[in-house]
Amino acid sequence: MGAAGAPPVANSFAVAAEPNSTPAAPKFVLTPEADISTIVEAARARYNTGVTRSLSWRKNQLRALFRMFDENESVFLEASHKDMAKHHNETWAYDVLILKNEIVDALENLDSWSKPERVDPGLPNMLDTAEIRRDPFGLCLVIGAWNYPYQLTLGPMMAAIAAGNAVIVKPSEVASHAAAAMAHFLPKYLDPVLFPVVNGGVPETTALLKIRFDHIFYTGNGFVGKIVAAAAAKNLTPCVLELGGKSPVIIDETADLAIAAKRVMWAKSINCGQTCVAPDYVLVPRGKVDAFAAACKDAVLDLYGENPKTNSHYPRVITKRQFDRLTDVLDKQKAIGTTKVAVGGETDASDLYIAPTVLTGVSGSDPVMEDEIFGPLLPILPTDSVNECIDFVRAREKPLALYVFSKNQKVVDDVLARTDSGNAVVNDLLMNMTIPNLPFGGVGASGSGKYHGKAGFDTYTHTRSYLQCPAGMDLVTMPRYPKMAYSNGGRKLLSALLEKRVGGFWALMRKLALPTRTWAYVFCIVVGFVIGGGAQNRWTWWR
Repeated sequence: MGAAGAPPVANSFAVAAEPNSTPAAPKFVLTPEADISTIVEAARARYNTGVTRSLSWRKNQLRALFRMFDENESVFLEASHKDMAKHHNETWAYDVLILKNEIVDALENLDSWSKPERVDPGLPNMLDTAEIRRDPFGLCLVIGAWNYPYQLTLGPMMAAIAAGNAVIVKPSEVASHAAAAMAHFLPKYLDPVLFPVVNGGVPETTALLKIRFDHIFYTGNGFVGKIVAAAAAKNLTPCVLELGGKSPVIIDETADLAIAAKRVMWAKSINCGQTCVAPDYVLVPRGKVDAFAAACKDAVLDLYGENPKTNSHYPRVITKRQFDRLTDVLDKQKAIGTTKVAVGGETDASDLYIAPTVLTGVSGSDPVMEDEIFGPLLPILPTDSVNECIDFVRAREKPLALYVFSKNQKVVDDVLARTDSGNAVVNDLLMNMTIPNLPFGGVGASGSGKYHGKAGFDTYTHTRSYLQCPAGMDLVTMPRYPKMAYSNGGRKLLSALLEKRVGGFWALMRKLALPTRTWAYVFCIVVGFVIGGGAQNRWTWWR
């Protein structure tokens, strides 16, 4: 997820096309492994022509990407419905709209993002031009995820285009209808050589990872993330890993339980809990566990009615494999005597349906707490203090998101100061994803690197140091040469002119505006030569 415009909750959407009322997505077709190297070589060759360096060309590609969704929205929405039984408006709000807003943000800011940044060259280089230029990396690989296939695949690609790169796009084969839609439409709107789609599974991805790229972006689980990182390391290729983890919710004594429960269950139920920043577990004051569980039950009733299975707003688990994994965890957890199913618990393998489920009587060592849940199961753990919550979170891997519900700012500040997470939200969940100026990414086991907004542009940009000196005027550079620089007098002059001291004269000089500072530098050099010349013979004092 991630851009401007706060999406509405799942049961308050405006009227839209209902599932199955729109054309089917194109068929999923594997890319032959034998063709992959040719596809990559062609993209690199076209990139080397320099066509992507033009800002106007990049903007045209971004506009075409936006138009692709505008003109074929119903096909993309229906594709996700076929993959996960998502209501069309859920896909639109949390996958398509967020991506389109990111595209608009890039179009509006690309000129300023890409503009070279002038830096102060300092006294030795006062006549030179010193700046930071923003160059593309080159040929990039984006390996997308299945849970939000458009945003998590084309979002990184969009940032790479804005930065002037070529991109090989590898959608997740798990969301096969969405992958097929991207493979069908992208070549019709974007440069088909610079932005080809490679569809496939493990063999095709493995073939791609054997090729040298200039940048790799992977979204998915940590196990595969390690494989991607190892492959990138063989070629010293920079990579971004957007992973996941067990994102905790901390609720203190001051929190409004009804509001917290409504927002937690909303965030846990979107996409059937298959969201990398979904709440994974909740830490609740011991005396309020039952009240919070009851509030969660009320929230589910309000969001999806008595039977979420019959509500078209509630999606399904992506595959039988994921369904079996989740129900196995649920069965193992229910087998523990202390565990109680406070909300939901119903499943249907024929429909890949798992109800929004809240579990109480859970401890930190239970099956449901071993790995990221990535589904609609929500364990509640009792705690006796905020300090205990902090210790619990710190004892585990750093999560992708951390959520705190509290009316006490001191508690909020204490939690944030003593924990680590990729992202943090107070008194809400997920809504940081709607702000394009907030970088998104993990830390530690939850990932590395950032994107969204300018952070995405920067991720795909090499900051190139640039210095241009006058071709002549060698007199100005004379102090650097041994005859002067290595003499006693020369050392004194260079020290007076160049040596920085904390809070000294040069610290004051650096605060001056650039034109004023330049003239001040000239004055100092002249004074230095005059003083040095008065010490001995005017032209031989440095000997």
